[in-house]
Amino acid sequence: MKILTVCGLGQGTSLILKMNVEQALASKGISADVEHTDVSTASSMSADYIITSNELAESLIGHSAKVFIVNNYFDMDEINKAIDENIAG
Repeated sequence: MKILTVCGLGQGTSLILKMNVEQALASKGISADVEHTDVSTASSMSADYIITSNELAESLIGHSAKVFIVNNYFDMDEINKAIDENIAG
């Protein structure tokens, strides 16, 4: 399974989200290849899931991956809930 964490520039916040997503997945026993990137690069990459903010999700409409929203990249409760609803469930 491939997951992209996406922010505007693909640097800081997507890296933080990547690390938090990896931590949440590990705690659930889910194995995945998680990469962080910017929104324009993500639009041309293949993935199973894309995790991004509400504002950037609109730019990824039409992508083959399931796109879901995490608004606070530091909130482990929100990240865990999103993973439970979209991947683990």
